[in-house]
Amino acid sequence: MSFPIERHARKYTYKDYLTWSDDERWELINGMPYNMTPAPSTKHQDVLGELFTEFRVYLRDKSCRVFVAPFDVRLFAENDNDENVYNVVQPDITVVCEKSKIDDKGCKGSPDLIVEVLSPATAKKDKNEKRKLYQQAKVKEYWIVDPLNETVEVFMLKEDGKFHDSETYSKEDQLKVGIFEDLTIDLKLIFKEG
Repeated sequence: MSFPIERHARKYTYKDYLTWSDDERWELINGMPYNMTPAPSTKHQDVLGELFTEFRVYLRDKSCRVFVAPFDVRLFAENDNDENVYNVVQPDITVVCEKSKIDDKGCKGSPDLIVEVLSPATAKKDKNEKRKLYQQAKVKEYWIVDPLNETVEVFMLKEDGKFHDSETYSKEDQLKVGIFEDLTIDLKLIFKEG
């Protein structure tokens, strides 16, 4: 499970995070470390690979870029140094359209689109803590992909800075990507049988 580790009651920063072993994957949410080490399932990886391919092909000659985990996204970090950054996530897929936010460590600031593919270990955190965090960070579009039920739940940031009602798509649907005018993904291709 993706539980926070027990490390006293202190908050950790990205500076601390950079000193931890590369043998394990971690995320920080409001300074609380979460171990992300359990390996994802084959179905998770299949769905992630298909989605990444769709974005990668579409963005090939465009200014936006797509990244697949592990890729550090430092939220609320645009004007801060590493010791003042308390939120570092590794979304399954990250789309960034502002080149100034990309550096050698990953993304510094809010991406335009984040995709999380659920696994038993991360589902609760992806649906609750991360959804709230991505809303606070003003991520324009957030997808929660459920590979077992073959659904995609899409949250779009509204003018008031909040995610309101989400739209849920199933394997039979065509999903129009909100941040791009001309990208539609056929979910039959994403949730195809192995």
